[in-house]
Amino acid sequence: MGDTVGQKSADKRNIVIVTGLSGAGKSAALNALEDIGYQTVDNLPLTMVGQLLAETGPDMQVGGKVRPLAIGLDSRTLYFSPQELRTIRDQLNADPDIALHVLFMDASTRILTARFSETRRRHPLARNQQLSSAIKQERELMAGLRPYVDGIIDTSDRTTADTKRLILGRFTADASARLIVTFMSFGFSKGVPRDADMVIDVRFLRNPHYTQDLRPLTGRDKRVANYVRADEGFEEFIEKLKNLMDFLLPRYIDEGKSYLTLAFGCTGGRHRSVMVAETMASHLSEDGMAINLFHRELPADERV
Repeated sequence: MGDTVGQKSADKRNIVIVTGLSGAGKSAALNALEDIGYQTVDNLPLTMVGQLLAETGPDMQVGGKVRPLAIGLDSRTLYFSPQELRTIRDQLNADPDIALHVLFMDASTRILTARFSETRRRHPLARNQQLSSAIKQERELMAGLRPYVDGIIDTSDRTTADTKRLILGRFTADASARLIVTFMSFGFSKGVPRDADMVIDVRFLRNPHYTQDLRPLTGRDKRVANYVRADEGFEEFIEKLKNLMDFLLPRYIDEGKSYLTLAFGCTGGRHRSVMVAETMASHLSEDGMAINLFHRELPADERV
């Protein structure tokens, strides 16, 4: 597998192509990358990508290294087509001096509709059709790209700050990391995360919600953690889960996967799923893995 994005190789130039759906957070992603030293260019005509790389190549060095580059390419882009973007991707991947990552920003139609309505911005494909039709058209247009990207970030349940933290976590990971694992907790009552690679239902564990003193707390509290841990099946479950991770992660690395999002779900997403996500994150951190945590249903200041 290639090394982790942002740290792939000291002698390669890191290039990130940010694409996806309008309103899904491409600007937030580019801003976050700019904050960590990337040169960013948005809405560049596809025919000019080669020229941009030539003009921002070896002569554009910072501290003796070629400055990393992030390019925003989407349906607004002049001459845009998914097929042409795939061609550019293949060409860059074939360059031994470039470490490429293609990032796809996504969100649910309901959230995209709300965002465009709130900002009163016009969808780039709206023209003479309704917003819902424009979003559907763009989703169909971009669908062919999804199998070819290196990472998908669904911002439906993330604030701009959440998205920025996730970008920073992914692109400033330890240089030795070859796979970045995100452990997410969520509540089934609010829907399954759309960007999860694997979903594990932990509703079989004893539920702190029914203990009055524990109900207001979260799975990050030691009292809740101890309550869940006292479930007679907890230790066996965690041990089997650790064994599964020990089996899968090396194979994902060999397959070339850069990111894995593992989502744990309970009913409300505040107790059991949070505690299990924290437990597994602690375990893999001890093994030297690069870990991100995201608790979807907790308040914004407690999510990571």
